Amino acid sequence: MPRQIFQLRMSLSGVRPAIWRRVLVPGGYTLDRLHRVVQHAMGWRDCHLHSFEIDGVQYGEPDPDGELALHDELDVRLDAVVGKGSRFHYTYDFGDWWEHDLLVEDVFGAEADERYPSCLDGERAGPPEDVGGPQGYRLLLAALAEPGHPEHRTMRDWVGAAFDPAGFDAGRVDTLLRRLC
Repeated sequence: MPRQIFQLRMSLSGVRPAIWRRVLVPGGYTLDRLHRVVQHAMGWRDCHLHSFEIDGVQYGEPDPDGELALHDELDVRLDAVVGKGSRFHYTYDFGDWWEHDLLVEDVFGAEADERYPSCLDGERAGPPEDVGGPQGYRLLLAALAEPGHPEHRTMRDWVGAAFDPAGFDAGRVDTLLRRLC
């Protein structure tokens, strides 16, 4: 049987205009590998805790203190917990609380000459780390959009001159994802 590939649409919740990615991921990936796919696709550095919620069950890195009841994401393959049409959630940075809605749009056999994971499409740059979640990101966008805004210069210096909220380069994301192979 050929290796299964999952076509996922990842949409960042609470952010307008929409930020989303469409990626192809091997069904045999464990949830910790899927976490790395999301991180690369959003341009984040994996500096914070995260979890998945699938059918009411929480998965992530086990808490050594036992305070968070999470199933170990290293023990769970994507194809064992979701299928075509499944919806599930990924939360990153429990302080900023970035929620992603994930949808399995399709499942199909891998092409022999193709490398996975890969990025097919997306829109807009991922928000900078530690911006303060969706509300902080809205404030950042407002400050960047208005040169006369009292925080414009501070925010521009913080995110850097190269940050373009409308920018998205699927080829760059694809290159980053292929390093995960």
